Amino acid sequence: MAPSVASTSRNSLAKASLAKRLLFPVSLSNDLPPLFASPATPPELTAEVYDFIALALRAFVNPWWTKITRYDKEFLPDITRILTHVVRVLELRVQERDLAPFVFCDVPAILTQHYRDYRNAASKLATSYASGGALTLPLLFHNLQPHMAVSSDGTIDPEYLRQIVDHILKSCLPPEDYDPEPQRFIIREVILNIILKDVIPKITQPWFIQKTILDLLGQEEVVLPESRPASPPISAFSFHTLIIVFLSIVQALSGTCLAMINAYKQAVGTIKRVNQTQPQPHPGRRASSPLHGSPPSIPIPISPASPPISASSSVSSLAASQDTAPPSIPSLQPTTSDYAIPVLILVSEMFSTQSRMAASSIMHTISLLLIFFAPFLDRLLPYLLTQALSPKLLLTTMRNAKRTLFPNGYPAPPPVDPTPEEQAQIRARLLAYRGKSPWVESHILPLFLGSDSSETIAVTLDPLTSRECNVHLVVLLLDCIIGRLFPELLGE
Repeated sequence: MAPSVASTSRNSLAKASLAKRLLFPVSLSNDLPPLFASPATPPELTAEVYDFIALALRAFVNPWWTKITRYDKEFLPDITRILTHVVRVLELRVQERDLAPFVFCDVPAILTQHYRDYRNAASKLATSYASGGALTLPLLFHNLQPHMAVSSDGTIDPEYLRQIVDHILKSCLPPEDYDPEPQRFIIREVILNIILKDVIPKITQPWFIQKTILDLLGQEEVVLPESRPASPPISAFSFHTLIIVFLSIVQALSGTCLAMINAYKQAVGTIKRVNQTQPQPHPGRRASSPLHGSPPSIPIPISPASPPISASSSVSSLAASQDTAPPSIPSLQPTTSDYAIPVLILVSEMFSTQSRMAASSIMHTISLLLIFFAPFLDRLLPYLLTQALSPKLLLTTMRNAKRTLFPNGYPAPPPVDPTPEEQAQIRARLLAYRGKSPWVESHILPLFLGSDSSETIAVTLDPLTSRECNVHLVVLLLDCIIGRLFPELLGE
């Protein structure tokens, strides 16, 4: 006898994914509805985002909603419908906004200011500026970068982020979905809970930043000498070994030539596509040489859609840097807007290249080349950014976020910080990193990092070793991206 319609529906629902069972229980098809506005979005990305939404709603909404009623199956699908509106509006805003000024100007400027303020605060410890050592480094840094949402101990005011999320919902949702307060309250608190309790407390930890840098560099665990396998004995010279060496050299040369030919073809194709694009005008921004010692040569990108760093932070930093600035070198003031110069200034500030003659000369030479190729770089860098911000990157990010926040299908327990010994090991691995090329390690790095490379890298990492100061940095970056996507928020 043929199975009943109800049993068939139950069987198909049992085989469906979590997002299908939880968010679309009444749909007869196993296919998930479209989530993004772009028709070219791969279905894998849609499935991952729906799965992330389902996990978040099951973790933060379902536990208390099932205590109220077990028979309402429309509440979670209704919240999903509202989130679909938000995702589509955010997608359209990201596509309409020019993110190149944010990535190549605003972010380097905020990081540069963070390094300057941290080092200025560190230089004031145990001085009269710190009340004879009574004031801590986070408090001194907070005085240089006061923010209405962050306290001196790195605590974020949840009401600040709550109002931002509420404004985003108001801008993304139609009036009939925004007006009901219970739905808006639930969505807002779920997003706020993920940001405040899961994301920010983890990414502001110094060990997490250092481990992330190691992962990006691709460094593996160091094998101790005693644990390495014994190398085979070297055989005596023979005609057989001579043939093997000759063939190995031929293979290496042919591989190198093929790689160079392929790179040349890709470079020519990229240059042709880049030259067909037009650079976006960016008024009000002038670049300068990163090696200019005086404070006025530090360009802070000014964009009407980007929230500026507080005036007290800039004034305090400039006043403090005037006392210790080295003799200034005449700055190079190009008449074009350069995307590469703010990044070069950030690198110069991070590695303190002004204190070393060889590194200062290298940075001056690079700045001259960047200024010379500025028109081409203004087209190349946005083109590369567009290629990088692909659905594949978003898919990888969503999968990593899901594994981090919901490792077993449910929220992960509070992250356990590594022990002090493990944190010291992470830092030691980062200080010992010299790249994978022996020639670069022996010739290039000593010129750029100085005679003591580990000390230079340690000084570079110090401004990211305070959780309280890192919270200020994260909030400023969050303000900047929100101001870029929702410029109307700055006018309120």
